[in-house]
Amino acid sequence: AVQLVESGGDSVQPGGSLRLSCAASGFTSSSYCMAWFRQAPGKEREAVGFIDSDGITNYDDSVNGRFTISLDKADLTLYLELNSLKPEDTAIYYCAAATGIRALGCKYNHWGQGTQVTVSS
Repeated sequence: AVQLVESGGDSVQPGGSLRLSCAASGFTSSSYCMAWFRQAPGKEREAVGFIDSDGITNYDDSVNGRFTISLDKADLTLYLELNSLKPEDTAIYYCAAATGIRALGCKYNHWGQGTQVTVSS
């Protein structure tokens, strides 16, 4: 079965940086789409960005170029580099994946447990 395990969340000061990791396993298809989502307290879950098996990436406007998604295909680990962090970035960050035909349109059907990012002074 597909499993996604996030790590790297921490408490940092505004302007700081973090790198989140998502270790994926159990993929049986060469076609996939992986993404980062986040959910702040009392707010709806929102997409941060995605990358697919063709290397195509996209980001939500809310991150304003501060975040970077990358994928190590060798060990199938997804990364999210967060720079110039703001208090508004405080949220639980989730890794998600879509595999096989679900990769078309990134119809995510696998989710990690999340990792907490807290940005405060």
